[in-house]
Amino acid sequence: MRVAFITSDGERVDAAAEPGMRLLEVAQAAGMPLEGTCEGQMACSTCHVILPTDWFERLPPASDDEEDMLDLAVGVCRTSRLSCQIELTDALDGIEVRIPAESWDMQKR
Repeated sequence: MRVAFITSDGERVDAAAEPGMRLLEVAQAAGMPLEGTCEGQMACSTCHVILPTDWFERLPPASDDEEDMLDLAVGVCRTSRLSCQIELTDALDGIEVRIPAESWDMQKR
C-alpha cells in the first residue's frame, strides 16, 4: 500500500507500507521528522500529523488519551492525530498526511 507524506516545505514523499503497520514507523522509515519519543506509548506528542478532512473522517475516533496528548502538540488542528495511533489498513491505501511545520526529530540533530 502507499502513503504520501507532505513535508512542511510542501514536498511530497511517497512511501510503501504494509497493512498493520503504524503510520509512525512508515514515516520514520521515509525520513520524516517525527521523533516518536515514547515509542507509541501515547506519552508524548512528537509524532503529531495533520490529515486532510476526507482521510481524517475514515479513521476511528481518537481515544481520550490521544486527545489529551494532542492538547500538548504545537500547531494542532481539528484533523490532527498521533501517527503512532494510526494502524494502516487496506482502506487507507493512498492516505495523505501532512507533517506540521513545528515537527522535529532530536535524534537526527
